[in-house]
Amino acid sequence: MANERMHPGVEKMKKSLASGKCSRREFLRTTTLLGVSASAAYGIASKILGKDVLPDFVSSAMAADQKKGGSLKFGMVVQEMADPATYSWTQKSVVARHIIEYLVETGPDNITRPNLAEKWEASDDLKTWTFHLRKGVKWSNGDDFNADDVVFNFTRWLDPKTGSSNLGLFNAMLEETGEKDKKGNPVKRMIKGAVEKVDAHTVKINLKSPALSIPENLYNYPTAIVHRNFEKDGGDFSKNPVGTGPYTLTEFKVGEVAVLKKRKEPYWGGEVLLDEIRFIDLGEDAGAYLAAIASKQVDGLYELDLTTLEAAKNIPGIKVISIPSTQTGLIRMKVTEKPFTDIRIRKAVQKCCDAKRMLDIGHRGLGIVGEHHHVAKIHPEYFALPPFKQDIAGAKKLLAEAGYPKGIELTCNVGNTDGAWEQDCVAVLKEDAAKAGINIKMNVMPSAQYWDVWTKAPLSLTSWTHRPLAVMVLGLAYRTGVPWNESSYANPKFDAALTEAESTLDVEKRRAKMEKVEKILQDDAVLVQPFFRSVFTAVRDNVVGFEMHPTRYYRFHKVSLA
Repeated sequence: MANERMHPGVEKMKKSLASGKCSRREFLRTTTLLGVSASAAYGIASKILGKDVLPDFVSSAMAADQKKGGSLKFGMVVQEMADPATYSWTQKSVVARHIIEYLVETGPDNITRPNLAEKWEASDDLKTWTFHLRKGVKWSNGDDFNADDVVFNFTRWLDPKTGSSNLGLFNAMLEETGEKDKKGNPVKRMIKGAVEKVDAHTVKINLKSPALSIPENLYNYPTAIVHRNFEKDGGDFSKNPVGTGPYTLTEFKVGEVAVLKKRKEPYWGGEVLLDEIRFIDLGEDAGAYLAAIASKQVDGLYELDLTTLEAAKNIPGIKVISIPSTQTGLIRMKVTEKPFTDIRIRKAVQKCCDAKRMLDIGHRGLGIVGEHHHVAKIHPEYFALPPFKQDIAGAKKLLAEAGYPKGIELTCNVGNTDGAWEQDCVAVLKEDAAKAGINIKMNVMPSAQYWDVWTKAPLSLTSWTHRPLAVMVLGLAYRTGVPWNESSYANPKFDAALTEAESTLDVEKRRAKMEKVEKILQDDAVLVQPFFRSVFTAVRDNVVGFEMHPTRYYRFHKVSLA
């Protein structure tokens, strides 16, 4: 960075770190977003603090003694993966990310680093972002990767006809069309000139309002970069898997297997050791996956279910890995569907929640308590609101005021999409809510069936994955009219407060602005959100170089078999 312009925000972050106003982690995360390389950021932090600042996680660099070759077998559901822009399951991206890639990579330490973009810089006002793309990167069909690919992807993501959840991440690139969708929400489209090709390997992103999170948003799993002819070539990635990554798809059967083979051409990202990766679908039974890794049928698992966690620890030859995360289960209420159009009903349900009890019983205490606003204490923007306490008497009073003095019956959909803990959590809420006269009936359904109706049911528990920034998940889940806004929540004051928080560079000021964001969402009683959960997985001892990721964004580029 010595001969390059450094964003003025970096100097502010230096002063904040030196004065103790921001944490080491927040300094590293913010300065890398502003274009400082990770190695330089660690060096600056070390100099300011007067001691070596090292990464919290093992580097993904390969060890000198790792062996080449072999086939890694990984236990995970194998789903359709036609259109990366509309992926709604992380598992789809785990297969795809070895073939198609992202402009950036956010590691297990929540630090965002260059990938297909070799560097970037932001304007002083955070409204213009310039991404410099790597040269010499080839698509598997022989084409050069260039700016046309990036412009195509942004344009497609932000076209409402695509139906991509990325609309919720890049609100500062959108404008209202003046039209309304079937739900009455404003239809948005990309502002003319929001994405600009400067030259063959440079792209500018022009925003209507400042946003610090643009680089991190580009590692959300539906932001993988597909070839510029994706739609012309059929629009089905599983049938035409053209990519810039080190592997190609050679066999694919939904519900059975996905096989990746290493490409013959040299990979731009350096040496890749595994010859083959086999994703093996063993169904939805957690016990089947545990049996498979115990019997060496597979070398690793996408996840360990709570029901198999302790058993896995006692199996010889297996390493159990855990990591803190902001993965969570949201018992959300659809505010456009009766009886949840009445905020008193929503507040009554919310008041029945004993978050600590739900964490202890539903997830064995393995996580951190939530506060019904989807912002975790480990999110850098978190603002501590007054503790939210269970209030059964208050819930009864609200029910009576809403016209239900004798109680009310509700049905909650549960798909157990991430394990039986989902059902266990609703069971705890059901028990407590009964004390207030709220009778919750659980409608437990197969996970695949759940995702067919997850945005439609009046009351559901939905599992949401980890996002390094709260503003990312809030934009995806609660901004007016975005595809993944399953509660149909629409509050202009919330939207404005979120946009203001997104645009604030100063750590303390941004955290202060998040107080309003959190309070609006909590007060509007859109959801019961008892906790954020720790996540677990397991690999066999012969797997070398594997890194757990809080969002389960697994990459086997630097993994080998002993």
